[in-house]
Parts: sequence; C-alpha cells; structure tokens
Amino acid sequence: MADKENSMADENKPSLTMENLNQKIIISVDRLSKRYGSLMAVDDVSFSIAEGEIFGIIGPNGAGKTTTVECISGLRAPESGSTAVYGLSPRQNRDKLRRIVGVQLQESSLPPRIKVQEALDLFASFYPDPLDPNELLESLGISEKRNAQFKKLSGGQKQRLSIALALVGNPKIAILDELTTGLDPEARRETWGLIERIRDRGVTVILVTHYMDEAERLCDRVALINHGKLIALDTPAALATNEGGGVRMQFVPSGSVDDKVLAALPGVTSVERRGSRVIVAGSGDLTTRVLYALLKIGVNASDVQVKSGNLEDAFVKLTKTDDKTIKVEAGKQ
Repeated sequence: MADKENSMADENKPSLTMENLNQKIIISVDRLSKRYGSLMAVDDVSFSIAEGEIFGIIGPNGAGKTTTVECISGLRAPESGSTAVYGLSPRQNRDKLRRIVGVQLQESSLPPRIKVQEALDLFASFYPDPLDPNELLESLGISEKRNAQFKKLSGGQKQRLSIALALVGNPKIAILDELTTGLDPEARRETWGLIERIRDRGVTVILVTHYMDEAERLCDRVALINHGKLIALDTPAALATNEGGGVRMQFVPSGSVDDKVLAALPGVTSVERRGSRVIVAGSGDLTTRVLYALLKIGVNASDVQVKSGNLEDAFVKLTKTDDKTIKVEAGKQ
C-alpha cells in the first residue's frame, strides 16, 4: 500500500528540469553520433547531467545506450558531436578524467583466481587518493569475501565487487552499465540500495538499464534512446504520466452522474460508461478531484479501482513509434 501511495505522490511531482534541479551541469553531450560500418549506433544525441543526479539511460537492447556512455567515459571516440565532463574532453583529457570517473562496464571480468582484496588493492594503487578498500568492502557488504577468489563469487557478489572497483578511486562520477542483469530479484533490490548509498556519498551516477522498474525506483531523470536517437528526456514520473496513459479511475456511482460534470474537471481527458461502471481517464490527482465532485452532488462511489500508467507503459508506447521524437527539455539538454 505504501508503495502505491508513493507512486501516486510521484505522479504529481513537477517535471525535473535543469532549472529546478538548481545544481550545476557537470556532463554535457552535444549532438553525439557514432557509427559502426553501416549502423548508426548513436544518432545526434544531446543531453546534460547535473551534479548529484542518478541519471538513467534506458532503451531496448542494441539501442545505443552503452556506446553513449563509452563516449562519455572516453572509451570510444564519437563520429561527430562532443562530450564534456567537468569541462574536460574525455578523449583529450583521459588521464585527468580517470581520476574522477569510475566505470562498471556491461561486460567485464577479472582473472578467475584473483582474490577480492587483491583486486581492490590493485585498482586502488592506480589512483592518487583512493578510498580505503577495507571500508569499501564493508560498506558494500562483502567484507567476509575479501579472501575469496573471483571465480567463487556469486553473481550478486561479483556485481558488488564491480561497484567497489568502480568506486575505489574515489570518483565524482560513477557509470554503471546494466548493473543488475542476471541477478535474482533479491540481489537486484540489494543492488538498488547500494546505488542509492553511492549517491548519498556525493557521487553522480549514470545508470544504464533496460529494466523500467529499476529506472523508476532509482533515477531522478531518464533519457530514452531507441535506434540511436534520443526520443524522450524527463523524470520517470513525468514520462509515466504524459506517455504511459496517465490515470484511469473506475467506480460504480450510487446515483445519477452527468458525464459533463466529470469531463469538466481539471486533468480529465475522457469519461466512459460500461454498464453500471463509470471510467474516468486523465492525469494528476484525478481520484481526489472525482471523489470531491461526486461528494458535492451527493453521490457515493463504490468498487473504486485506480490504475496509473508507469514507465514501462511509456517505454512500450514510445519505442513502438520509431519516427516520434520528443524534446522534453528542448534547448536545455
């Protein structure tokens, strides 16, 4: 019940733009394009990320998400366009960026016999001001595995080690690519908690995922990429409300109700009848408005059912419409 109430509250939040984030921009992506042969993996993508955000990059498999973050981190050179991290070029200032950007790649591995502590100590040695590896293992809940070999770790433990390796350099930015793929539900939720704690440490997080529940739970804003193009950029709640079908409320009225009364309410987009049931669709705090309107005319509502659109609904809708491009923050990305 609490989750449902929180979800409904989120739907009424204002759209999170650069202005009301009230934080400085630290990452800028401007008309980024990257081609592999005849495939345009990233096609004219632009957005910006504010300090302290958990910024999600979502999209179907093969949409161009990983290529985008690889260009941001300097692992790949773009075909055209530019990226800047704290004003630095990822390609021209790679040594400086390595000190402030930690990356957990979608596909990475370690020598099977290397021990957890050995791997962390090795990575820590690359940085001038690393975090304490022992404290990091403790905070990530794998301190008891410090002497375990990599090959003997479970999937969840390997993911936690990947996070530790990305953070041990004490970065200002963490790029986490498909972090929870292959994990069971319990391990996924534990990992979500870890990501939130990373942000609490003051780290800006770029989270690449194709799990909509993950993006909805963690991200302040999301960029939806499909076929290499940016097709939506907003908060998960705003996308769910604006593109996910909004809110649908069904009820059985105790007396006669004029559809025009309900249709005139703010945020209402349609009113339908199915037998004795009334179905009202719209956005915002729809349920409260409808119930208050019924109260004013002396009508009670029974068997009330409310369904809200979610980020997955928006994702399906937007990725089905290939030629639709939404610039939610046009000119401010």
